[in-house]
Amino acid sequence: MQERIRQWLQIKRYNWRNYDFSLVVVVLILSLISSYILSIALPDDDFSLKRQAVALIGGLFVVFIFSIIDYHDLCLYIPIIYILSTLMAAATKFSPLGDDQSTGSYRWLDFKVIKFQPSEICKIVVILALATFFFRSREHLKSFKNFFIATAIAIVPTFFILIQSDLSSSVVIMVVLIMMLLCSGIGRKVLGPIAAVVLPVIAFLFWYIQQPSQILLHGYQLERIMGWLHPETEALGVMYQQNNSILSIASGRLYGKLLEGTEMSRNYTSVDVIESDFIWAPISEEFGFIGCIIILALLSIIIIKCFFVAKNAKDYLGMMIAIGISSMICFQTFFNVGVATSLLPNTGLPLPFLSNGLTSLLSNMMTIGILLNIGIQPNRGSNSSFEIR
Repeated sequence: MQERIRQWLQIKRYNWRNYDFSLVVVVLILSLISSYILSIALPDDDFSLKRQAVALIGGLFVVFIFSIIDYHDLCLYIPIIYILSTLMAAATKFSPLGDDQSTGSYRWLDFKVIKFQPSEICKIVVILALATFFFRSREHLKSFKNFFIATAIAIVPTFFILIQSDLSSSVVIMVVLIMMLLCSGIGRKVLGPIAAVVLPVIAFLFWYIQQPSQILLHGYQLERIMGWLHPETEALGVMYQQNNSILSIASGRLYGKLLEGTEMSRNYTSVDVIESDFIWAPISEEFGFIGCIIILALLSIIIIKCFFVAKNAKDYLGMMIAIGISSMICFQTFFNVGVATSLLPNTGLPLPFLSNGLTSLLSNMMTIGILLNIGIQPNRGSNSSFEIR
């Protein structure tokens, strides 16, 4: 009874006037656009309106639940959550539950009733773990020791994701780590020397992976990078999918084919994975340039609101979580569209709130719920006096 009273008082003290319903509306609009485009682009055997509706309702429920769970309480259990999510990422490769969905990459756990992709959850867990670590170390943050501890927090689950051959999700976590380090206050005296060492190493690795004897990347990953660097020699090879994606995007022209009738042929039928990695192709072809601008504007609203949440957060912990989430959504949006338009090498990253995939949808909804909770927190005095309860 006392616990229920405590939870009720906790919910009651929230500043509900700051609850950002407009953010929920934008997310809902994008989700409905996703459902509509998937219903058009996918065959009836691969798309179920009932399943999509259940996923959307479930996603909104996740938003509500995480918006009323105090993120400080959530961070109290982050060591346990971190260990469990890392073990799940490892289990995709080293347990009978691991499943490759006939792709050759073991990124899913098959629980028979549902297939689950741990890397999507690991992204959020790493953000929470890093934010918690930075918060607890903020009084003596400016040290190389804390830099290496923060890096280790991100690298451990990233290692297990990387050996799934999920390079794209690994890159997302590294980008989030870099952004959170830059905004943590760790200082130039630590980051300067690290950058002086790391940047030449990155340049060397970029040269090394192009060598025939390199052992860091799988064969298909190297082919995609080399095809991107030399598209003229791989037009009918590894670049064929991206070239078809560009053709599909271009054929949408200004208004898209949706207004011209369903009898017209669609170029995106020649593009693989249009429900996820290349969903920008059917979106562009159906809605045209104007539709793409509107959708990018909606995604931009979410990203901008994320940064506003970080700016207005009531404490350092909330600010760091919001920075991590905004970095993740921003990078995934840029990367997905960049791959579809051949600005970046072909690698699989879902477009937030638009790509098909239950794990991706629920994890994105989870981040929105956490952001909403950061926004409705009451004033707690100075940031320096606040402690995780």
